Amino acid sequence: MAPATATKLGYTPPDGGWGWAVVFGAFISIGFSYAFPKSLTIYFKEIQEYFFVSYSEIAWLSSVMLASMYAGGPVSSLLVNRYGSRPVVMVGGLMVSTGMILASFGKTIVHLYLCVGVIGGLGLAFNLQPALTIIGTYFQVKRPLANGLAMTGSPVVLFTLAPLNQFLFDSFGWRGSFLILGSIVLNCCVAGALMRPVHKNAQSKTDPQECNGAAAEEAATSDTSAQSANLLNKENQEESRSQGCVHKIIDPALFKHRGFLIYLIGNVVMFFGFFAPVVFLAPYAKHQGIDEYSAAFLLSIFALVDMFSRPATGFIGNTKWIRPRIQYFFSFAVSYNGVCHLICPLLPGYVGLVVYAVFFGLAFGMLSALLFEVLMDLVGAHRFSSAVGLVTIIECGPVLLGPPLSGALVDIFGEYKYMYYACGVFMLVPGIFFFIMHYFNYKKLDEERRRTVALELRTCDEAVQLKMSQDGDST
Repeated sequence: MAPATATKLGYTPPDGGWGWAVVFGAFISIGFSYAFPKSLTIYFKEIQEYFFVSYSEIAWLSSVMLASMYAGGPVSSLLVNRYGSRPVVMVGGLMVSTGMILASFGKTIVHLYLCVGVIGGLGLAFNLQPALTIIGTYFQVKRPLANGLAMTGSPVVLFTLAPLNQFLFDSFGWRGSFLILGSIVLNCCVAGALMRPVHKNAQSKTDPQECNGAAAEEAATSDTSAQSANLLNKENQEESRSQGCVHKIIDPALFKHRGFLIYLIGNVVMFFGFFAPVVFLAPYAKHQGIDEYSAAFLLSIFALVDMFSRPATGFIGNTKWIRPRIQYFFSFAVSYNGVCHLICPLLPGYVGLVVYAVFFGLAFGMLSALLFEVLMDLVGAHRFSSAVGLVTIIECGPVLLGPPLSGALVDIFGEYKYMYYACGVFMLVPGIFFFIMHYFNYKKLDEERRRTVALELRTCDEAVQLKMSQDGDST
């Protein structure tokens, strides 16, 4: 197994025990967060006809939900820092349930935007962020594997919801289906109950004097701005306290972090083409004359492959050959997604769509399993909460605009192939960018590491010489 990277949590994560129950809770929470917006695409064609709206307008439904999920990241980060993961996830489950129940009484498409998109999206944000954060408090050596298993929740839930949604629609219509989904999503509250904080004094393998204090989750989600605030003079304490509250949401020091900037720039471009291919997969199949159940089955095929791809990616990413250079693995996953989208319009008929769903499921699973692991690898677990909150609020722009822009291409040209070509370019370009920039980043990190080692050796030599000179003077 690959050696763990350095941790600044102030304790040794247990890498097991109750942590696996936490992974199961995160599996459910993350599963609904990512799969729920995708599974709702089953209803798009019927809702589009019911409200007489365009492809672009119906795409806003998933876009608003996903963008709200990403925009709510900083708020969720602040709540996790203050209250821990458990209550935040449970409140998030209640919010999504409320949004779906209210949407079942919707009279206009704007009503669905507000209920499903805004209320439901914010509820999903309160499910996603805490689940990602708490895994970092329980795992260090096995963290890529734990993240991979937790991220598998998305395809498992999607694999279940895709045919279920089609059945619910045929039996109860979209209004009755939304009402039932509002009760199903309450399982997120059960998942939140499993997210018990890990305590330092129970798990630390270091000096017992260092084990007294707050729960480990608070240590994992605190950032360097809070630490630096403790060093300010007493006369500036009021100012530092107000700044600390802001820094719990965003850490401006991250904008000086080279690896974080590479991740952020590439992801902003990538997310313009990240969700649209999934959102339009079932409508694309129906557009080609494929029946509803076969179109929904494409999402199940995609989810089934995705389901096995994520833990496999986590296992591979945890090996001693991949872990030290895991950013290259992520770069390959991004590029592979782009190639799949560029080839999709060239595959004819339903068989071609099945082939695309298989390869896209593999690519999407690889990318999703690595998406947050590589961020934690870059900034460390102690800054991850602030980093992911900052990333999600910036990414909500492309997440919001990506599917509607893709839908606009369908409205303009009357075909889906140009949408898939555009998404392929949006994925392939940042993939190449990641390869190039991480090559220079790793090179720079190696130089800095050698410089640090040389400085430490020089300091040690000077200390030894000083000690020897002092001994000589005393004799």
